[in-house]
Amino acid sequence: MNFKREMQLLETRRQFFGKGARGVSVAALASLMGNAAPTGGQPGVPHFAAKAKRVIWLHQSGGPSQLDLFDYKPQLKKYHGSELPGSIRMGQRITGMTSRQASFPCAASIFKFEQAGKAGMWMSELIPHHKKIADDICLIKSVHTDAINHDPAITFIQSGSQQPGRPSIGAWVSYGLGSETQELPSFVVLLSQQNSVNADQPLFSRLWGAGFLPSRYQGVRLRSGKDPVLYLADPAGIEREGRREMLDALQAMNKMREEAYHDPEIDTRIQQYEMAYKMQASVPDLTDLSKEPPATFALYGEDARKPGTYAANCLLARRLVERGVRFVQLYHKGWDQHGNLPRDLALQCKASDQGAAALVQDLKQRGMLDEMLVVWGGEFGRTVYCQGKLTDTDYGRDHHPRNFTMWMAGGGMKRGFQMGETDDYSYNIVREPVHIHDIQATLLHCLGVDHTKLTYKFQGRWFRLTDVHGNVVKPLLA
Repeated sequence: MNFKREMQLLETRRQFFGKGARGVSVAALASLMGNAAPTGGQPGVPHFAAKAKRVIWLHQSGGPSQLDLFDYKPQLKKYHGSELPGSIRMGQRITGMTSRQASFPCAASIFKFEQAGKAGMWMSELIPHHKKIADDICLIKSVHTDAINHDPAITFIQSGSQQPGRPSIGAWVSYGLGSETQELPSFVVLLSQQNSVNADQPLFSRLWGAGFLPSRYQGVRLRSGKDPVLYLADPAGIEREGRREMLDALQAMNKMREEAYHDPEIDTRIQQYEMAYKMQASVPDLTDLSKEPPATFALYGEDARKPGTYAANCLLARRLVERGVRFVQLYHKGWDQHGNLPRDLALQCKASDQGAAALVQDLKQRGMLDEMLVVWGGEFGRTVYCQGKLTDTDYGRDHHPRNFTMWMAGGGMKRGFQMGETDDYSYNIVREPVHIHDIQATLLHCLGVDHTKLTYKFQGRWFRLTDVHGNVVKPLLA
């Protein structure tokens, strides 16, 4: 049976004119763009002048303790070991991991704090390199979220919904703005393994998935080791000229199908084959960090020479955005300190503090920070009360969605600025709350995107990253 012929016989008058209109619109767009290569973005996006062109999101998976890093509460020392007052908790929900505890003793941080930068930001002794970028970052101490457990919380911050299946924020940005490079994907993901001793939460590929958007917008994961992208290299005996001929023949067949069925996934397949072919040449050069000068490794630390470390991935993120990648998502596992927090948090910070600070410094000295947006944070914070046994030198902290700390730096954000305030126990927000949907809306705003207008129709409903919520946090904007 000739399926193409059958489809032509079944074509309705409405479909015929619809296809004709589609061709006219494409031709009109091409005439307006001249010979410029299409980026894959949506018409009319950005909606206004952007302050930032690209994003690097440093996600600390597990929930860093704001009490031990940024939210300095010296008065807690006099409450150390005492019961968390009911007037502070106010019957708020807690996880099943601590719900059966007989008591909820307050645990003051054992780490020393110092002020940094012109704004006098309090920072822990665990993150000395962060003090060097205090005048470049915008510190937000009043972020809050809806989810109390890892999977829904990280799904929420990455996709705007606690339920799996929605597009990730990187996919939304890629869909709206397209790519600035034809040699690499517009959305790239890097995973850094944990440095803590205790096992941590897994990360799922759906966190950087495209959801109901065409799959071309999903993140492409780069791995450490000999093969940064699985199945990218040609097998032995296949020459590049032969691969080109095979792709040309395959593309011709796929275009026939696309013209017949107008399935966007067929077009995606065509483009992804072409991207893979280009990446065969671009990825080896991208991931070869040996070409960096000694000064770069002095800035990022010797760990940057080891593929897969946090420092190496921060350096790789800089190389990616230099080459025009729109959105880089870096995940660092190991921040879930239910017990042995002083030991494991110190290990996490030792591995990540210099790399994160170096990334901001590196972008700044290259003149790139003004057009870049760097985001740092986890999916929630940690409780003031101790999980497990409390001693003078050891404690653990449970999940705390009611307030935690994030920072943002670069295009569109104020520098050396801090926002938000929590109570004496870092348990409730008392001033300037910032919801996760507000963070997402503000990020899109810096990219020139109105979060209420970047939408996609799926199953009869228009969806957006922030659902029906979110406000741009204007006090954060430069």
